[in-house]
Amino acid sequence: MQTEAELFFEKAKKWNEEFYLLREILLENKLLEEDYKWMHPCYTFQGKNVVLIHGFKEYCALLFHKGVLLKDPENILIQQTENVQSARQLRFTNISEIKELKSLIKSYVKEAVEIEKSDEKVAMKSAKDYAVPEEFQKVLDNNNEANKAFYALTPGRQKGYLFYFSQAKQAKTREARIENITKKFWTEKELMIEN
Repeated sequence: MQTEAELFFEKAKKWNEEFYLLREILLENKLLEEDYKWMHPCYTFQGKNVVLIHGFKEYCALLFHKGVLLKDPENILIQQTENVQSARQLRFTNISEIKELKSLIKSYVKEAVEIEKSDEKVAMKSAKDYAVPEEFQKVLDNNNEANKAFYALTPGRQKGYLFYFSQAKQAKTREARIENITKKFWTEKELMIEN
C-alpha cells in the first residue's frame, strides 16, 4: 500500500521530476523519515519536522522549518514573507538548478538535522512584540469587556488577531475586521467558560 507521500509524488503534474530528485536527495540522509503533513511530503528527525517539499506556480522549494537557524553561507535561503519567523525556503525553477546545488542541499539538510538533534529553539515573537493597530487600541481603551476578552485569549490567538488586523492596508478594512473579531471574543470567552 502506498503512503500519502508516495501518492503525492505520483500525482504531481507540475514539478514532478524536480520533486523526485529532491526526495532522493533528502532520503540520502538516513536520519530523516518521510512523512506527509500539510498535504506535502515532510521529512522528520525523531518526529520533529526538518524540511518539507512543496511547489508553487513559479517555483518548487524545500522549506526548512528552522531555516532561520541555518548558517546559509551562500545566502540562498528565502523568507517567504516578512511575518514568517522560523522557516526559510530554498527555491528552484528547474531540475538543473537542483542538480547543480545537490551537494549544497545535502549540507543544508545535514545542518538542519543537527539543529534538531541539539534541540535548539527559534526565539519567536510574543504577542506583546506585535504592534496594536490604532483602531484596535481605541476599542481596547474604550471597551472594558473587549479588553478583558482579548487578554483572556491565549498569546497565540492574540498574535493571530493582531497580525490579521495589521495586514489590512486601509483603516476602513481594519475597522471592519476589528468589529467582526470583537464579536467573536464573546463566543470564545463563553466557550472558555463552558470548558
